[in-house]
Amino acid sequence: MVPGEENQLVPKEIENAAEEPRVLCIIQDTTNSKTVNERITLNLPASTPVRKLFEDVANKVGYINGTFDLVWGNGINTADMPPLDHTSDKSLLDANFEPGKKNFLHLTDKDGEQPQILLEDSSAGEDSVHDRFIGPLPREGSVGSTSDYVSQSYSYSSILNKSETGYVGLVNQAMTCYLNSLLQTLFMTPEFRNALYKWEFEESEEDPVTSIPYQLQRLFVLLQTSKKRAIETTDVTRSFGWDSSEAWQQHDVQELCRVMFDALEQKWKQTEQADLINELYQGKLKDYVRCLECGYEGWRIDTYLDIPLVIRPYGSSQAFASVEEALHAFIQPEILDGPNQYFCERCKKKCDARKGLRFLHFPYLLTLQLKRFDFDYTTMHRIKLNDRMTFPEELDMSTFIDVEDEKSPQTESCTDSGAENEGSCHSDQMSNDFSNDDGVDEGICLETNSGTEKISKSGLEKNSLIYELFSVMVHSGSAAGGHYYACIKSFSDEQWYSFNDQHVSRITQDDIKKTHGGSSGSRGYYSSAFASSTNAYMLIYRLKDPARNAKFLEVDEYPEHIKNLVQKERELEEQEKRQREIERNTCKIKLFCLHPAKQVMMENKLEVHKDKTLKEAVEMAYKMMDLEEVIPLDCCRLVKYDEFHDYLERSYEGEEDTPMGLLLGGVKSTYMFDLLLETRKPDQVFQSYKPGEVMVKVHVVDLKAESVAAPITVRAYLNQTVTEFKQLISKAIHLPAETMRIVLERCYNDLRLLSVPSKTLKAEGFFRSNKVFVESSETLDYQMAFADSHLWKLLDRHANTIRLFVLLPEQSPGSYSKRTAYQKAGGDSGNVDDDCERVKGPVGSLKSVEAILEESTEKLKSLSLQQQQDGDNGDSSKSTETSDFENIESPLNERDSSASVDNRELEQHIQTSDPENFQSEERSDLMVHVDKRITLAAFKQHLEPFVGVLSSHFKVFRVYASNQEFESVRLNETLSSFSDDNKITIRLGRALKKGEYRVKVYQLLVNEQEPCKFLLDAVFAKGMTVRQSKEELIPQLREQCGLELSIDRFRLRKKTWKNPGTVFLDYHIYEEDINISSNWEVFLEVLDGVEKMKSMSQLAVLSRRWKPSEMKLDPFQEVVLESSSVDELREKLSEISGIPLEDIEFAKGRGTFPCDISVLDIHQDLDWNPKVSTLNVWPLYICDDGAVIFYRDKTEELMELTDEQRNELMKKESSRLQKTGHRITYSPRKEKALKIYLDGAPNKDLTQD
Repeated sequence: MVPGEENQLVPKEIENAAEEPRVLCIIQDTTNSKTVNERITLNLPASTPVRKLFEDVANKVGYINGTFDLVWGNGINTADMPPLDHTSDKSLLDANFEPGKKNFLHLTDKDGEQPQILLEDSSAGEDSVHDRFIGPLPREGSVGSTSDYVSQSYSYSSILNKSETGYVGLVNQAMTCYLNSLLQTLFMTPEFRNALYKWEFEESEEDPVTSIPYQLQRLFVLLQTSKKRAIETTDVTRSFGWDSSEAWQQHDVQELCRVMFDALEQKWKQTEQADLINELYQGKLKDYVRCLECGYEGWRIDTYLDIPLVIRPYGSSQAFASVEEALHAFIQPEILDGPNQYFCERCKKKCDARKGLRFLHFPYLLTLQLKRFDFDYTTMHRIKLNDRMTFPEELDMSTFIDVEDEKSPQTESCTDSGAENEGSCHSDQMSNDFSNDDGVDEGICLETNSGTEKISKSGLEKNSLIYELFSVMVHSGSAAGGHYYACIKSFSDEQWYSFNDQHVSRITQDDIKKTHGGSSGSRGYYSSAFASSTNAYMLIYRLKDPARNAKFLEVDEYPEHIKNLVQKERELEEQEKRQREIERNTCKIKLFCLHPAKQVMMENKLEVHKDKTLKEAVEMAYKMMDLEEVIPLDCCRLVKYDEFHDYLERSYEGEEDTPMGLLLGGVKSTYMFDLLLETRKPDQVFQSYKPGEVMVKVHVVDLKAESVAAPITVRAYLNQTVTEFKQLISKAIHLPAETMRIVLERCYNDLRLLSVPSKTLKAEGFFRSNKVFVESSETLDYQMAFADSHLWKLLDRHANTIRLFVLLPEQSPGSYSKRTAYQKAGGDSGNVDDDCERVKGPVGSLKSVEAILEESTEKLKSLSLQQQQDGDNGDSSKSTETSDFENIESPLNERDSSASVDNRELEQHIQTSDPENFQSEERSDLMVHVDKRITLAAFKQHLEPFVGVLSSHFKVFRVYASNQEFESVRLNETLSSFSDDNKITIRLGRALKKGEYRVKVYQLLVNEQEPCKFLLDAVFAKGMTVRQSKEELIPQLREQCGLELSIDRFRLRKKTWKNPGTVFLDYHIYEEDINISSNWEVFLEVLDGVEKMKSMSQLAVLSRRWKPSEMKLDPFQEVVLESSSVDELREKLSEISGIPLEDIEFAKGRGTFPCDISVLDIHQDLDWNPKVSTLNVWPLYICDDGAVIFYRDKTEELMELTDEQRNELMKKESSRLQKTGHRITYSPRKEKALKIYLDGAPNKDLTQD
């Protein structure tokens, strides 16, 4: 983050400093991974003392001056300098700062200790309130949007390591804020934390990765002892059996609380902590029904872990004002009268009764859930109620205990706890006679490990039921999603803190009051929509009982296993810190190496500490590239390299002991250059590469042999003249400079003859890396104009040659014998026979038999095919005739044949066939060198002998990077869109001719569950009639699909996705009456009778009768209309159904064919009986064949369904519509059920999609 100029700090004592030089200081805070990308920019006068620089930096970042170091970050010549002295009075100029340049500094830990946060003065009054934060924090990426480095609501210090509060935050994995809020609340509960610490993990009995209590124990230890600002929760969620996808699912914090408590109870069975959750969180209540005539009462005892409190009573527009009011409503009985009367067992009749709940016991830790999520039956969507509901810091629960002393002489049997009470998690069966149950006394259940002490309500003092609030879990957002955080009071210092994921800050009681919710004024039922969306969702109170209220265990009170765990986690954290330090001082740069044996360019990433020397880095790179068995270490060196331009920038002679940090310019996130591990032969000497040199790849051209040699690298300077450059090349390749012609290839197909001797290389357009062609002979071609010379034609052909890999079809008819015969016809049979013998003979190292182009450029059909074969360096023969397969190479006695190949072929011989499985009849590959200006038709003709069939009987598919294949069908286009190393697949089958199109034929089955069925691929041609295409389809349908059809018993029609469209008549002509394109799709429809469609003026619609009295739809029937008249449609529908004309009602189907709709919705959801006279106007817009029309008899009554019938029908319809892929209704984002897997991971059902 770089503040503007107006925000720069300027020492007050140098107000006239505008005239003196200024020093630009850019400071990077490396003390934390979250701040490593942040930058502080200070533009100070050069006379500013160093101590003032430290003060300014401290003020900017919020650190205490003297608790951090500033070290040089420029890298070169300063890497080994000690940190700057924060007490020095030296000016920045005297301290080696450079005016007018960027001076990079790193802010680091001092003596291994992290910087201390600058605490603000608490006496600052109201101004300090602005620095406290309550509510969801802005995203970290938004911090930089402020103009100042320290904003009012978000200070720089808040994103550093451990908070000044002393508490550690939790990292939000993605959407795990609800989990973080609950974990922090449990951590800040002394009784829970102490009990968890007393539990000891036995590694011999359980895997630590899947042990939930152990991972919670580790997390709590880290929260208590870590020096980090925030720690990860991934180990905890992994113990839940969750994968990374769970991090993107937000759940309800109250639901998580229940599920986690259940999981802990299961894990703690048969341990001292087996009943911990019940001891701390479980209360009991009585669910009763009392007859108002005889006093007979039936009841059951329910247990609960939390009490759900409604915000608004059902049907009311006013919310409860407070938690106390909601608690009174919770236990307020209702009268069962009228149709809701209760059947009394004593009275043996239905009587008026009172039904309600009574609290019997309150837990030690009382959890209240404010039910802010509701369902709006008007909009049929979930909503969040943001109404104001106050809650006290101290809550007196004595007023909610059952005070009635009602003892009925006879009671009903107790039943198990049901689902009536949303807060119940467990149930206990108790004695039928509640009044005689000594074990159930009204009051608080105070239980200890040694026994259970129950105190009756009469013996309790009033203040024994006083609860103090210590945790408020807040939700900010809507019912569709939001953010959770927790406000928690520490029992150590009675101070409130906001635990907002990784951010922990002090807050006040005023901040807690802001979570009550609500807004000013009243806006009726939807008033909560205008209120603040940040409000309390769960409240946790603790009973005020000095005898039981616990304090957190001190370090010396820890059990031995916790002390060991603390030590283990500290060691791990220190190890991580050391590793981060190493990472901060590690240079990471791309490394390349041309393998000396394989001749392939290898790539890797070299990670080397900045203090490692060049010699050590060479050894690391040597091992990384696996060259130990290939070449000695002293034959390798590292050089500065530009891979993009293939340019060797400089070598490092005499710098073997120089640290890599100096050579590379410091530790950087990215480098503008790479490194190359250069190799040499033992008898060679490394060439020195100096900065400022340009690299030139020199290709020697032999006009007689029409060959281009492999490149030789020379280095030159841009200020050299062409004459001097010729002398340099002459020494390198031993050719006379007097007759030398040099051609520079500046870019693709841009060949420039260097004809002016005095011109410099820079003026000629040389750059860092260049490519030239050199020819030196005394032929007459030297005297010709360059554009007319043989040299130009050869180089032009060379520049347009590309290498393609061709994959031939399996069991190709073109066997190797046929290919050999074809080659013999055009060349010396002896050499070709030798090649064939190598194929059939012993397996050796596979090498390509290269061929360069022979024909002149004007023919644009030059082609060479290169087949993968066995043996030594073979030489293909030169043809005695002019042929597209002539191979141009240098004479055998001059140099190795591999030296005469284009440099693109020299780097590696592609071995596309497995040497051990190379057989003549198996699938094989060809490496083809071809002039990309030839047409696809000519290319296919040259492939005929290798495929073994005519070019019209095979197809060419181009293979793209994603392995997708697309057919190349435009025979008159050139191969200009292809590039080097493109892949081509050959498939047998009739290829398309000019004007032909490949068509996919689907069968239309209007009354089947899947109405669209693929049949076959066919070929339609321009000018062909529909009847002719049907005639060609008949034998294919018989052979490939088993369909025996006559030409008049099926039709073709337009297909748009799954929708049937225009019916094609037999006389229609493709590309005249019917638009057709590549990969076109068409429907084939089998007719039940004679074709009724005879004219384009007719309209074919698909009708379907709806029978409301039977709740069913009839099959589709086609109706052919002579016009677009609605009256004609009614007449036709009346004719096929027998419904009187005046009783016909119809509606157009919605969506894609077959326009499925639930039978529960069709009667009222469609637009029945539109008031139009023609079909081609709004709201119908039926202008083409294939529209779906539903119709019904308006006198037919809708069947009345019972609830059971409706539910059964709904299930059937849901199943039917899901199978056809049609949605029933809109459904919001599907929520994933929250589960904790006790065995560590869910069992995945492989049968599910």
